[in-house]
Amino acid sequence: MRSCVRVFAALLVSAYGMTAVVPAAAQVRALPANEAPGVDRCAAPAASAAVAPPRDLWAASRVSWEVEPGPTVAGETLSDVYLLPDETTLDQVGPADDWLPPRHHRQLARSPWTLQILPDGLLYPAYLAGGRESRFASQWVHEDGWGWLWDVALGGHVGILRYGTTDKRYPEGWQIDIEGAGFPRLDLEHERDLVSADFRFGVPLTVRRGRWEAKLAYYHLSSHLGDELLERFPEMRRINYTRDVIVAGVAVRPNSFTRVYGEVGYAFYTGGGSQPWEIQFGIDLSSLEPTDLRGTPFFAINGRLREEVDFGGNMTVQTGWQWRGHTGHLFRLGLHYFNGKSDQYEFFTQHEEQLGVGLWYDY
Repeated sequence: MRSCVRVFAALLVSAYGMTAVVPAAAQVRALPANEAPGVDRCAAPAASAAVAPPRDLWAASRVSWEVEPGPTVAGETLSDVYLLPDETTLDQVGPADDWLPPRHHRQLARSPWTLQILPDGLLYPAYLAGGRESRFASQWVHEDGWGWLWDVALGGHVGILRYGTTDKRYPEGWQIDIEGAGFPRLDLEHERDLVSADFRFGVPLTVRRGRWEAKLAYYHLSSHLGDELLERFPEMRRINYTRDVIVAGVAVRPNSFTRVYGEVGYAFYTGGGSQPWEIQFGIDLSSLEPTDLRGTPFFAINGRLREEVDFGGNMTVQTGWQWRGHTGHLFRLGLHYFNGKSDQYEFFTQHEEQLGVGLWYDY
């Protein structure tokens, strides 16, 4: 695990290095509407943008803009190219917005916060390389001790209630979610016998504001041994591995392509060798922009440490190609590498090294 930590630290430094690259457009003062190219300066000025009053103390350091449509330049209205009022520069929009490309600053003028049932999008999405995140996934991997295995995740993570914005790609506010999944493992070399299956259910309370995300969550996890495996190895005994956990997590986006996260969990109920503390951390390099059929690359690394294995754990690396919809739904294809203590908790003390391919879908 020391080598895993060194790899993670190097990636963390490189991810933060990406934030030094600022689009040149963000350094140029936006022109007032009556000074824009192709606009008659003698004409009556277009309606100027108004500063929206902050909604609360948290928003006091931010500036929101409501831009009325103005004259056109090169086929676009001035509001479409996000011109700001006189003597205003893009960097005055506020540090909480500069992690996004400049073209999204008007989009983050913020729709009013409302109470929404079954909202679109998540304020704290699942970790891309997290091994026990509730999603739909399928991984075909070769493991040194088992041969070819088929690891599956059958579940999802959706919002139930939000007080916040209605933006589908960059929502903000407070939200209650539910998440749950089954994680069966099948043995491809023995007629797809069920080796084991873990089950998870959770209720996260999440919040997002600008580049920052946070969650306070509860989840239950239990593990079960497959009947077919017991028939092949009748001497095996099931481990009643179970845990009920409170998790606190935080994530930050240095830019719109990078997410750095960490969380700590404490299990107030344990069984079958489970111990209370767990730690998880990682980096996701994944564009938030909707894609066309060509898609875009992604890279993710996740580390997980657990008290029951003396704060050893595992590392997962995934890379490949992704497609993202306008509501944030994400489909990925790529390579998968795993090294460390097993994520199938019937075998939580066993070391595994996996290499294979996978597909992943997040709601």
